[in-house]
Amino acid sequence: MDNVIAALPLVFDPFTLMVIMACALFGLFIGAVPGLSATMATAMLVPITFYMAPVPAIGAIVTMSAMAIFASDIPTALIRIPGTAASAAYVDDLYKLSQRGKAGLGLGLCVITSAIGGVFGTLVLMIAAPQLAEVSLNFTSFEYFWLALLGLSAAVMLGTGSVVKSVMSLCLGLLVASVGLDGSSGFPRFTYGQESLLSGVSFVPALIGFFAVPEIIRAIVHRDKQEEAKSISRISELFDGLGKTLWKFRLNLARGSVLGTLIGILPGAGSDIAAWITYAVSKKFSKNPEKFGTGYEEGLVDSGAANNSALSGAYVPAMVFGIPGDSITAIVIGVLYVKGLNPGPMVFINNAVEVNAIFMVFMLANLLMVPLGILAIVLAAPVLKISKTALAPLILGFAIVGSFSIDISITSIIIMIVVGCFAYLMEENDIPVAPAVLGLVMGTLVERNLITSLIKGDNNPLVFFERPIAGVLGVMTLALWFAPLIIKIYRKSRRSEVTS
Repeated sequence: MDNVIAALPLVFDPFTLMVIMACALFGLFIGAVPGLSATMATAMLVPITFYMAPVPAIGAIVTMSAMAIFASDIPTALIRIPGTAASAAYVDDLYKLSQRGKAGLGLGLCVITSAIGGVFGTLVLMIAAPQLAEVSLNFTSFEYFWLALLGLSAAVMLGTGSVVKSVMSLCLGLLVASVGLDGSSGFPRFTYGQESLLSGVSFVPALIGFFAVPEIIRAIVHRDKQEEAKSISRISELFDGLGKTLWKFRLNLARGSVLGTLIGILPGAGSDIAAWITYAVSKKFSKNPEKFGTGYEEGLVDSGAANNSALSGAYVPAMVFGIPGDSITAIVIGVLYVKGLNPGPMVFINNAVEVNAIFMVFMLANLLMVPLGILAIVLAAPVLKISKTALAPLILGFAIVGSFSIDISITSIIIMIVVGCFAYLMEENDIPVAPAVLGLVMGTLVERNLITSLIKGDNNPLVFFERPIAGVLGVMTLALWFAPLIIKIYRKSRRSEVTS
């Protein structure tokens, strides 16, 4: 308690509060512009943090990233272009809510669930960081392989069409993920002599292509069939039916917060994978799985809570062992070392006051998300009044700038256009895009951990089941694959017995 009291002046210092507020607004802007990522913004903030004390320096990054993750839901709802891969998990539900005149409810759910998930993740970070970090250290390549496969298995559940079309879409995403240098031999794959493809297909241009380009093409091709979306005319619309919906899906809110935190704690996972997995789990256990992707609120509650709880969870291994939970915490670890807050178990003893101050900044950032998030939604609402045809050139401009800024290369723009044309053809033929995005996100993770595990086990497949956690995850994954087939065969045999 003495450390907490001593940390209060560090947090509520006027300069620290000014930095937090400025970075909160910066994060909202970054998240709301498709193509600009929280990781990119974090890298931009690092030089500025060198001139700050430890608490405002870390607080700047924490606040900005939390706001950016939420703000990416705004373009998802208004123009169907997710700002991050996490928002892509529930893009159809959020956008179709807007088309039905419920943009206020959808974005209201996003801001409240993000804040609740972030607060939950922060409480876990404060109370159980060392214990949970020890568990995450037990994850090796074997566990990560099964976890990634479990995530890929969700592709079938994410697809709104047939299983065959979902698998086709997933295979396309895995194919795109395989472009670049082979992780084990260093041999170039599918690069066709282009040096810019040696590092693989950049994720952000591909993500923009999957969602922005089809919308631009659709706005031009189907401009006579567009329905005018209903805009948000008053702030109260954000709360119309919000309490009732949150109470209805209160268990989903708790489940999303817990799953998001646990997945965020795993090094390398992050909020993107957390959102996809929690959305798939939500659909799997829902009483109305057929409504997912049609503007249903249940998946939004799960994934919205998982987004920011995973962001807080990623700081558990970062603070305790110096192991990055995601790309943002990888940058933060460097800032911690520069500021003399060397990550490790002793940081909670040697720098107890500063660590408690950082925890308070986490809490403050998630609480600020509600008023500032509502302000951002209201300011962005007029976008709904503009027709898609008129917005198309502006969207295309943002898409080109966002893609080009990743590698400062024309190749990124070409990737965006090619992927976008494929995505448009897929959607026109009722092939879901979500499994392809998931394949692109997790393809490299699956391949890297598969090769590493096979090298460790001298090509013996049984080693994938020898470790306790890996064995449990492996059985769960295989059960998810074969249980529907076994149940179908069993029911068929039962019916034949009854008829005979």
